[in-house]
Amino acid sequence: MKILRAAGLLLLVVVLSGCASKFRTYDGPEVTRINVMKGQRQLYLMNGSTTLKVYKIGLGFAPVGDKKIEGDGKTPEGVYYVDRRNPNSLYHLSVGISYPSPADAAEAADLGKSPGGDIFIHGRGKLYKAGKQDWTAGCIAVKDREIEEIYAMVKDGTPIVIYP
Repeated sequence: MKILRAAGLLLLVVVLSGCASKFRTYDGPEVTRINVMKGQRQLYLMNGSTTLKVYKIGLGFAPVGDKKIEGDGKTPEGVYYVDRRNPNSLYHLSVGISYPSPADAAEAADLGKSPGGDIFIHGRGKLYKAGKQDWTAGCIAVKDREIEEIYAMVKDGTPIVIYP
């Protein structure tokens, strides 16, 4: 009887863990652009001129101004695109932003510095569940359940426009 009970409990755990997957599916309208309004701390998923979803965001720890060099704590401003995704991110899930652009790299080189890189839209992960709003090294942060939606809705190649 104990073996039957243990097998039943194991089956229940397996079924419930399958329901808790961080990978979602999406079959709605295509996300044709991501708009990030740094001043408003909002990210918009767009289909043409129609807003599909809006999220509150956190930014780099020095949120005002455009990213110029590695380590400045700023979130870049400009036109980029989704260039990769990381299902094993320390920040739950992450969607890569094509920073630095050639113009960003040239601007940093003129300053004799590196432009940095690895800018993502990501969740908070286990280490940053609670805390201040602007805490990243230049990325755009949302809640973990929100990055699950974004990860499912946004395809590689989607344009991202980051406004001041």
